[in-house]
Amino acid sequence: MAVVVALMLAAFTFNTAENLPVGLLELMSGSLQVSLSVVGLLVTGYGATVAVVSVPLARLGLSVPRRHLLTGVLAALILSSVAAAVATSYWLLLAARLVTALAQALFWAVMGPVAVGLFAPEVRGRVIGALSVAGSMALVLGVPGGTWLGRHTNWRLPIGTLAVLGLVSLLIIAVLLPTSRPDQQPAAYGTTPDRRRFRIVLVAGTLSATGAFAGFAYIVRFLSAVSGFSPSTVNTLLVFVGLACMAGVTLTGAVLDRFPRAALTTAVATQALGMLGLYAAGSSPAAAVLFLMLMGAALGPVFMATQNEMLYCAPGRTDIALAANSGAYNAGIAAGAALGGLLLPLAGVRHAFLAGGLITAAASAVLVSNRRLPSGRLSACLL
Repeated sequence: MAVVVALMLAAFTFNTAENLPVGLLELMSGSLQVSLSVVGLLVTGYGATVAVVSVPLARLGLSVPRRHLLTGVLAALILSSVAAAVATSYWLLLAARLVTALAQALFWAVMGPVAVGLFAPEVRGRVIGALSVAGSMALVLGVPGGTWLGRHTNWRLPIGTLAVLGLVSLLIIAVLLPTSRPDQQPAAYGTTPDRRRFRIVLVAGTLSATGAFAGFAYIVRFLSAVSGFSPSTVNTLLVFVGLACMAGVTLTGAVLDRFPRAALTTAVATQALGMLGLYAAGSSPAAAVLFLMLMGAALGPVFMATQNEMLYCAPGRTDIALAANSGAYNAGIAAGAALGGLLLPLAGVRHAFLAGGLITAAASAVLVSNRRLPSGRLSACLL
């Protein structure tokens, strides 16, 4: 349990590190004397790096004992966070951010198999759920807290604080996690390998991420321009989106072990319903809140459920499958944000949510159609 808590803290720290610049853009822009759009590359460049390097890094680390690999990854997080906090130029800050992105790509590949391998197979879904709750807390606590701290001090202090959290995780894992060959760990391979199911989940997850961020990247503009909420109300609603995400992750984690396929299908369908509902009825404040909460409640569970599926149906090593899933999901995020950005001046923010909802509906169709395809090996992944 101590190791799982350390991994939860690390997941929280990495997710906070990835998203914290969103709340500190103006402070960084003024301090480093660069434009807001240039500072925004600290976020997009981070996500693109994770998308590109996840699988290659996972392959390079195949033979490294997990304790050594995780301590190395957390050491990179600590050093890059310190370097980012003391960076005197934008380019030094960007370089430090990319090192953190490299560490995160490898962390998400190996964290799941390490954590679930410490417990019996029948509770693995709950372990994945706990790790996902910790990651979701970054949006509810980490980013808002870091933004508040930065505005009351400077942007460097919250970034430097990440190094302290990483150090706590590193010490616990270095002392308590056993050293063993990676291929001998209990969750090193999929329990019911199925290459076709692996591809289906990968495609559905990527489509879902693309659909979600085609709209969600511009949710602030939607809530103000379409729903008519004031800036202060929008900020409050974003907090509740984070809380809805945590609630969705908690609920999904409770049923993930019993219904792994249904959990994923339900989460993707809920996301589609929320986005299409915002497009159709988002001009009504009450309806906007309802469908926004549905969308928020699905965002975390979709990624969590795809990660859990990889532990079942990975055709080979689970760390490679998880790295592929993480990389594909981050690629979907970048593609969705780009699609929404293209639609914004052409058709308006409402149509960004329409496009996102339709893409997510396509992800649902991919999952549902797969149920009808006969496969002897797939039956082990059914409810």
